[in-house]
Amino acid sequence: MFTENRSVQIRRELIKKITKLFFAGEIEQKADKIAVEMFPKHSESPRCCIYKARAIVKYRLMALFGIGDEEETDETASLAHYYKNALIEGNIKHPLLTVIDEACSSCVKINYFATNACRGCVARPCISACPKDAIHINAGQSVIDSKKCVNCGKCMKVCPYHAIVYIPVPCEEACPVNAISKNEHQKECIDFSKCIYCGKCINKCPFGAIMEKSQILDALNAIRSGAKVIAMLAPSVMGHFDAPLGKIAAAVKKIGFYGAVEVASGADLTSENEALEFIERIGSGESFITSSCCYSYIELIEKHIPGLKRHFSTTKTPMIFSAELVKKEHPDAVTVFISPCVSKKSEALKSGEVDFVLSIEELGSIMEALDIAPENCEEELIEKPATPRGRGFAASGGVMAAMDKVIRSRADAAKISGAEEGGRNDGAAPEIAPIYINGISRQSIKELKGYAENGCGKSNFIEVMSCEGGCVNGPCVINPPIIAQRKYKEFNEVKI
Repeated sequence: MFTENRSVQIRRELIKKITKLFFAGEIEQKADKIAVEMFPKHSESPRCCIYKARAIVKYRLMALFGIGDEEETDETASLAHYYKNALIEGNIKHPLLTVIDEACSSCVKINYFATNACRGCVARPCISACPKDAIHINAGQSVIDSKKCVNCGKCMKVCPYHAIVYIPVPCEEACPVNAISKNEHQKECIDFSKCIYCGKCINKCPFGAIMEKSQILDALNAIRSGAKVIAMLAPSVMGHFDAPLGKIAAAVKKIGFYGAVEVASGADLTSENEALEFIERIGSGESFITSSCCYSYIELIEKHIPGLKRHFSTTKTPMIFSAELVKKEHPDAVTVFISPCVSKKSEALKSGEVDFVLSIEELGSIMEALDIAPENCEEELIEKPATPRGRGFAASGGVMAAMDKVIRSRADAAKISGAEEGGRNDGAAPEIAPIYINGISRQSIKELKGYAENGCGKSNFIEVMSCEGGCVNGPCVINPPIIAQRKYKEFNEVKI
């Protein structure tokens, strides 16, 4: 779900600016000057005027301070005011996404539109194909009546000149659970009783109007306070930096973190426990269970597919297991999970097990702001490296593969034990017969609802990843999927 465009570049530039000002101790004095510096008088504006562009920058910065557009109480208040409030109030609150009204373009919802490429042909197949009589000819060209149109798309398919186009509302189109719609002011708004924090809408909005509320200030303030702040690096991090894990850990420490740990170690524990749960539950007669590591999927079950709750694995996620490991060794630690997605921030807030969450994109921008290049750092020794099993969790199929390794190793151990005792192994573990949901979409949600109602045949385990290709392709990352997957694969091939 990576998108490299001007909107994303502006977001990253703002992260770098506030990082530099924070460490220089000047953010309170200079935050309000950022918008003017980015769009000075007589400069080119990406919006109607530089004043609107500046206003949007203000609201973007508020989101990076952890404050949503909807939380604004005084339009005349300065960014310095919101910065001080952010430091005083601390951690962000639900909802975690905010729609910036000023940035929203109020996209007109006319899905199918006949362009001036229409030749007004004699055949008029568009009219013949329309089941709702929504097309008529005016001044020699086809016109679609949006009030009658049911968006079936039949007219577009039959037009010989490709004169009919589909015009989506990008954020609404991207949302797999129909959580985004227009309010009375024709601005987009998010229904958080439906939202699963998949983050698909963030990068799909061409105007950058949807942002997640950041915890950058919380994490940096904890570092500045001298607290023992430990970065928990998700396995997907390895797809987004030009350096091995030891150098990334060194770069993180240069920022000011006390240390860095692999969340893949938590994934090792998740795979072990989920495999044992699978053996027990399937062995006891349950038809199937589903994975538990993707928090967007957890939100999906809670809000949209309650019928799958009884099949859901109760095993803790790698992030939670990792946080417990850190707290066991460093009870006074402040934990910061480095994440590829939005949903982990929701999990951290609801569980209370993780203090803050930064995205991979945010971590990379902080490093750039401080001129820290991981590839140029001296490699740190990873004291307790995870296994390839845990490190593979960030790719689609990785959860199932890790569980399968655990089950097979237990089966092999049981065979050896049985052979040594001269007996038989009658308690053989069930084999995994998986189904892969490679990305949460409207179609895959229909599929999951079908499994909830009718079962999944001979399959007994469903692995669900919100992002197509896995966490390595999350919405809050740095590299495009092809590069991220290649780097991630190279990392997993390293012998440990």
